Amino acid sequence: MKHHIYLVPGFFGFTNLGELVYFGHVRDFLKAEFARRGIEAEVVAILSHPTASIRQRAADLLRGVQETISGDDGPVHLVGHSTGGLDARLFVSPGASLREGLDLEPYARRVRSVVTVSTPHAGTPLASFFLGLFGQQILKLLSLFTVYVLRFGRLPLKVAFRLGHLLSRADDQLGWKQTILDQLFDQLLGDFSADRREAVSRFLGDVGKDTSLIPQLTPEGIDLFNAGCEDRPGVRYGSVVTQARQPSLRTRLSAGLDPYAQITHTVYAFLYGQTHRMPLNKTPLHTAEQTAALIEAYGALPAPQACDGVVPTRSQVFGKVIGAVRADHLDAIGHFDQPTHQPPHVDWLISGSGFRRPQFEKLWKDVTDFMLEEPR
Repeated sequence: MKHHIYLVPGFFGFTNLGELVYFGHVRDFLKAEFARRGIEAEVVAILSHPTASIRQRAADLLRGVQETISGDDGPVHLVGHSTGGLDARLFVSPGASLREGLDLEPYARRVRSVVTVSTPHAGTPLASFFLGLFGQQILKLLSLFTVYVLRFGRLPLKVAFRLGHLLSRADDQLGWKQTILDQLFDQLLGDFSADRREAVSRFLGDVGKDTSLIPQLTPEGIDLFNAGCEDRPGVRYGSVVTQARQPSLRTRLSAGLDPYAQITHTVYAFLYGQTHRMPLNKTPLHTAEQTAALIEAYGALPAPQACDGVVPTRSQVFGKVIGAVRADHLDAIGHFDQPTHQPPHVDWLISGSGFRRPQFEKLWKDVTDFMLEEPR
């Protein structure tokens, strides 16, 4: 019996940019792990609109499933990173209506497990920042930053310095000029080949054209989503929870003397500073089992302000806690600093989390165990 595993990307869902593979390390590891256990599995990475509404992104997931699922009746597993976890939850929600003419039920009823990784089930304050004009421009710039780093390994030092300087003054927006952002865009895009530049430009156009997702991810917006999104009986829900170190003099020193590491740590500190502002009344309550899992992993229940740089840690808990790790928002899907591994792991931001390949492999073995659990 073949298992069908669908990997659903989050905010920066750039699975359409050629060699820039969002889930590359996760896909390869899951395929190898299922094969090692003697189980046939197909692992498919979904292409979705990066900042379109959760409803649209769930429709993208449906299209991807329809195009790739074989004629067998093997079980389906959904693994969603960040916002992709919300897409997966809506996909299996009984009675969900995505768009007229889309029949979701034949596929939703085959789902056996939903795994959410660093997902904002209670929202994230970072989304509130991205709602503003300045925030929208920074979102596009960070999108390009992410794509560039995963393609070339690191930003040009001059660009990284200007980006870090810009974000260090983000709370005082009176002095920022659109021309500065335009110059950063042009300089980064100029390093891509003509074909790749066109693909990246289309991706950034999608980010700017439809930002319906952003208000849905605020703590207030996600409240409406949770009110209407029901769990499906018979589906096992599990979550991977991430918590990174709070930026401090110690984390800055741990980044070392490399100017680039220091500058990208400034970017991480900016994101963390926006994300840790989670209102106390929006922090979700947890079951006794969930609380025990968090305490066992972290030594204490994470404070409401704890986060992975993008999503509050306590916002990520949903269903069984499969793993709770010290990692930033992209570490858990393989984007950490370990260039000696083949294929190399490339870090997005220098957070000082210490997450590396051994933790990555243990985490995804635990996820595999969860997917293969027998229904109770």
